[in-house]
Amino acid sequence: MLSELMLFLLLLGIVMYRGWSLAAGSLALLAWAALLTASSGGMWLVLLATAAAVFVLNVESARRRWLVEPVFRMLRKAIPPMSKTEQEALEAGTTWWEKDLFSGAPDWSTFDRIELPVLRPQEQAFLDNEVEGLCRLIDDWAVQQRQDLSPETWDYLRAKGFFGLIIPEEYGGRDFSPYAQSRVMGKIASRSIAAAVTAMVPNSLGPGELLVKYGTQEQKERWLPGLADGSELPCFGLTGPEAGSDAGAIPDLGIVCKGEFEGEEVIGLRLTFSKRWITLAPVATVVGLAFQLRDPDGLLGDPDTVNYGITCALLPASHPGIEIGQRHNPGSPFMNGPIKGENVFIPADWIIGGPEMAGKGWRMLIECLGAGRGVSLPSLATASGEMCYLTVGAFARIRRQFNMEVGKFEGVQEATAEIAAGAYTLEAMRQLVTRGLEDGPPGVLTAMAKYHATERMRDLVNRGMDVVSGRAIQLGPRNFMASAYHALPVAITVEGANILTRSLMIFGQGAMRCHPYLYEELQCLQNEEEEEGLATFEPLLLRHLAQLGGNFARATWYGLSASRFSPVPADTTELSRRGYQRINQLSAALACCADVALGVLGGNLKRRELLSARLGDVHSELFIACAILKFHDSQPPSEAATEHASYALQRALHAAQEALLAFLANFPVRSLALLLRVVCLPLGRFASAPDDGQVRALGELIMQPNPVRTALAEYVYVSDDPQDAVGRLESTYRLLLEVDEAWQAFSRARSKGELAAATLDEALQEAVEKGIIRAEDAGPLAEYDARRYDCLLTDHFESLG
Repeated sequence: MLSELMLFLLLLGIVMYRGWSLAAGSLALLAWAALLTASSGGMWLVLLATAAAVFVLNVESARRRWLVEPVFRMLRKAIPPMSKTEQEALEAGTTWWEKDLFSGAPDWSTFDRIELPVLRPQEQAFLDNEVEGLCRLIDDWAVQQRQDLSPETWDYLRAKGFFGLIIPEEYGGRDFSPYAQSRVMGKIASRSIAAAVTAMVPNSLGPGELLVKYGTQEQKERWLPGLADGSELPCFGLTGPEAGSDAGAIPDLGIVCKGEFEGEEVIGLRLTFSKRWITLAPVATVVGLAFQLRDPDGLLGDPDTVNYGITCALLPASHPGIEIGQRHNPGSPFMNGPIKGENVFIPADWIIGGPEMAGKGWRMLIECLGAGRGVSLPSLATASGEMCYLTVGAFARIRRQFNMEVGKFEGVQEATAEIAAGAYTLEAMRQLVTRGLEDGPPGVLTAMAKYHATERMRDLVNRGMDVVSGRAIQLGPRNFMASAYHALPVAITVEGANILTRSLMIFGQGAMRCHPYLYEELQCLQNEEEEEGLATFEPLLLRHLAQLGGNFARATWYGLSASRFSPVPADTTELSRRGYQRINQLSAALACCADVALGVLGGNLKRRELLSARLGDVHSELFIACAILKFHDSQPPSEAATEHASYALQRALHAAQEALLAFLANFPVRSLALLLRVVCLPLGRFASAPDDGQVRALGELIMQPNPVRTALAEYVYVSDDPQDAVGRLESTYRLLLEVDEAWQAFSRARSKGELAAATLDEALQEAVEKGIIRAEDAGPLAEYDARRYDCLLTDHFESLG
């Protein structure tokens, strides 16, 4: 009996795994059940159940009566109505590779065809010339002291077109790709966070992108040339005291009315608004505003519509009634301040896109914020991670304690290994995410990018502070860590606070946008014409059930076989092959858990934020793992690159697995949680965190010249000035590499008491006389020791007033 049941379940699994048609699968299962019943009388219950299921699924009237209608009506009552704002948020933007990962069966042939982005000649030239020139011009400590960029820097940013990177060339902009924008912002951020934020905002959520995508021709011709050449400086007023992360709930109001403008009576809007935390507001010449629009008198032409919803408009900062110019102090010296206005009258033509775009502002913002969110702050985070790799790695080799480089202590290596793998991961993410942005603004993907990039930045910078220790907390022109550390709250908070992004957006929006059928099913359930909705719902439900069965079969098979026979891209290395196969296993597991959670909890899942956040973590870490593998396979092969990729991949897969287990451990229906655990991880945990050997290997590598270090250094600005905070450290590190063998011999002799001399010069002379070092080594060693000591010094001041 048991063996026959197992044989029946095996065929059921094959039918679902292979995706047989309903008719073929039904016939095969019915025949198999009959055959097994003939050989074992105890299978008759299975035969009856199979026959009943085959009847219900294949006979249209029975299927409609006993399956489709009950499910449709149950869900129709359970699903809460969707607001216009929610509808627009879900329809905005696009999906990309993250949708495949959510499906449970990633199409690796599609992924194999994805090529990572490359810079166009004009983009590379801009990095090599204008961006390098800007970085040489900036003195970040002076920026901190002045609490502003220098006038020369502001003039340079305007003159060289830094504020018009996203504006088309026909309007005087540079029309750079998302990857090029990220590279530009990242290199600036490696020199000065404040300068990067200043250049970043006009090219992120701002009037420029809104005008390019939605503006009228007249608006484009009026504003875009000035935004491109810097004669107009923009800001965008979205957040306020009552609406930060919940931007859809902004209370700022615009009432359609008639008023006087330039001596004529026109239809316009009377705006009352109070915006806070608006970057560039204190210096802006043009202001974008988001507000709720009401038309009580039907002046816009639709007497049936009073509440239009969120609308965006563009107006000069000098327009009468606008209060602008004051500054907030966000902890980093970029321009940020409030904007206020009461009963400010503007013509209706100032709505971005004209009056016909009234009420379309939320969709505009979602799509534009989605694009900017994938470029701006991830580029800042990536640059911070790469600078940590370079500076902390060099410092860990230069700094000695107990007669040994601090980077050789395993406790320190625990931190530096994570810095090395994290910086590698951030660059991999940057390249795959910006490639996705070339095909449209994928809102879910950019939410993943913003959250995980800035959280990794937080982790890496904090670990760097631990390693550099007291040297990192003393502020002054010598400090190479403080700027990134002080920027952490800004990175974590803006463009979607990280708590909200993880808890509500990644899985909440991801489930709707990435699930193959869920959004369409929801549309059917909310169709006012019930019969029409039911007719459309039926084929979707059948495909959904088939996909669910296929994912359960895949998850079980991959779990039992360690996913060794699952499909992978062509021409993969052993590291990549096993990585892709484990991604297959976790993707199938995610799809199963997501479907069960949505089916059991329904609309309550978005309020069970701890659960939905964990499913979002699984989804995100799978994308990160894909990014690591794609980046690794696109780079020249080396042992160092493989060490970094292996550690980073293991970290991502382990994080995905642990998030899945945490979800199962807290799922409220314990019987289903147990079933999912057996299906998804039948052999238990398979991904461990990197072991001690990997920690030691990467902790050593970060201190050595290696191909990964060389590659990451290309993405940031490293000064060659020995008086610069980073230049001092890097030039000393390079000198150490030149004299390392002699320095090690000299240091060992001194630590063992083989040299009796008290001063360095005398000790070097004694080492020469004893044959420990060569005579020609004494001068470079003395120079290195002086520069080494200089690297350890911190700034001090007569007073701090």
